Amino acid sequence: MVTSRSQGGNNAGHTVVVDGKNIDFHLLPSGIIHERCISIIGNGVVIHLPSLFEELAKNEAKGLKSWEKRLIISNRAHLVLDMHQQVDALQEAEKGGKSLGTTKKGIGPCYSNKAESNGIRVSDLLGTFALYHVTRYREFAERLRPLVHDSVSYVHKSLKEGKTVLVEGANAAMLDIDFGTYPYVTSSNCSVGGALTGLGLPPQSIGEVVGVVKAYTTRVGDGPFPTELKDEIGSLLQKRGGEISVTTQRIRRCGWLDLALLRYTSMVNGYTAIYLTKLNILDTLEEIKVAVSYKLNGKEIDYFPGSITDLEQVEVNYKTMDGWLKSTENVRDFAELPAQAQEYIKLIEDEMGVPVKWIGVGKDRESVICVKE
Repeated sequence: MVTSRSQGGNNAGHTVVVDGKNIDFHLLPSGIIHERCISIIGNGVVIHLPSLFEELAKNEAKGLKSWEKRLIISNRAHLVLDMHQQVDALQEAEKGGKSLGTTKKGIGPCYSNKAESNGIRVSDLLGTFALYHVTRYREFAERLRPLVHDSVSYVHKSLKEGKTVLVEGANAAMLDIDFGTYPYVTSSNCSVGGALTGLGLPPQSIGEVVGVVKAYTTRVGDGPFPTELKDEIGSLLQKRGGEISVTTQRIRRCGWLDLALLRYTSMVNGYTAIYLTKLNILDTLEEIKVAVSYKLNGKEIDYFPGSITDLEQVEVNYKTMDGWLKSTENVRDFAELPAQAQEYIKLIEDEMGVPVKWIGVGKDRESVICVKE
């Protein structure tokens, strides 16, 4: 088994709960905690080396073992330097009230240098590049050297050997620089296209595309959010769902599940299955709403607006459902879910035309319902 990251940097944050321990990932593929998995940081990722080694040290303290033999870093990946982070912070400060809510991790400036063909890659650091003569980076280079490989060849060799390669996206689909709510987006392609270019994969190598979707909708930072709840229900979702960003510690905005948005992301990515997470967070609600379509200027539309001005003006059409008012946290069989929860899942499948194959009902990685086909 190979797990991989294909784009983004340490602006992303994923938490995995194993045996009651919260393990946070920013640059590392979360599969690295499994001792039989090889993990790859691909060519499309931008790496801040101090953050990478800090992340490894923190996870070692939480029980991460033998990562040195299982972590591969692409020689084509670009480096995020401290100056990129400084530029990021200065640019945000200059925008004042019109800031985009960047994490100030230097991701945008690094990708800008990459696009301008004057970035610094891992292979440069290990070669004769001037950075090597800076003491701190010379130390990084020596620690990095055993981990660096031609990741493109490694991935293709793994596929030829019949191994499964799991590609883990770093950011939400609506943060994609081309297909997201521009300009409130990240600086890379977080869609399936980014998985291809970020690892050097041909399109025909893609098997299953799993859309990981919360049972409600969230967003960090600014940007349009048609189903946002600014009332006590929104606060309840924030509290019960622990909706605090792993990377920035900002509270996530919460709202009803937006199927109009999800149909759009499915169209772009070609979901073959959905992994619905945090169903249990809805357990205490008497009534649940689901956005099924939008109206713009009084007319129902069958597309997702590409303009944030239009998106800010849409009227949301909701379907209202009864809540189940029962705990789902210990459920491990779909048939044992309350009838109203089953109806909720069925609505999602019917509206999206994609099966929900897994349902998360708790924090631990074992808290999953595998839906039989």
